[in-house]
Amino acid sequence: MIELTIADSIARVVLNAPKKMNSLDEAALAELSEAYDKAAAAVETGEVRALVLTGEGRGFCAGRDISGVNPADDDVIGYLEGKVQPLLEKMSSFPAPTFALVQGACLGVGLGLAVATDVVYVAENAKIGSPFANLGATLDSGGHWLFTERLGAHRTLDMIYTAELISGAEAVRSGLFSRAFPAEELAERGEEIIAKVAQGATQAFVASKQLVAEIRDQRVGLWNSMRTENRAQAALCDTVDYAEGFKSFQEKRPPVFTGKK
Repeated sequence: MIELTIADSIARVVLNAPKKMNSLDEAALAELSEAYDKAAAAVETGEVRALVLTGEGRGFCAGRDISGVNPADDDVIGYLEGKVQPLLEKMSSFPAPTFALVQGACLGVGLGLAVATDVVYVAENAKIGSPFANLGATLDSGGHWLFTERLGAHRTLDMIYTAELISGAEAVRSGLFSRAFPAEELAERGEEIIAKVAQGATQAFVASKQLVAEIRDQRVGLWNSMRTENRAQAALCDTVDYAEGFKSFQEKRPPVFTGKK
């Protein structure tokens, strides 16, 4: 599912499962982690000076692949703290500038991939958020940190309660991500910028990247916030609505929630 190519000093990592909107199961997460390891090794040799993450097809990443997940025995902590968070931390500390080009759906873990990337360019009509309200679950993968930091508490809770998705254009206006382009121009214009960065002062960029990360973590603490999310998600696993959310999704019908524990 994960493809890695290296050319012109750029590592290109592609999520290539368009039939399922590039949703990620544990095997795909492991593949993605391995791709970043290989790209990081190429940074050390001077072969790579920038990385770009993209998703094949009409969506960037629709989140976790829950098609075969049984909520009754789902090891949420094992998945989030054992698989997802280590990957996101690895992505965030990649030893060169990183970019993501986001089109279509960017949801759940897909949103986490964007959070862990230095610079995110989005299609104006991309759909961004985490509609976990429809699953009886809570936001994870750093979503609480990103939304509260950039949108404020009221807008964050509005989006969580309503499962509303925002467009790429609104995401940029709100300060979530960097730039929005018309969907048909996203790849070309993003690649133009990335090509210039890949020929720039890489070590100076990495120094700035590390400073920005330090400032971010002093202010809010992304990874501590994510660990708190993981615990909250695990606690919800035992609720009636969590089981109903997963079952309704798998059965392709609207959920019927009771609000009970």
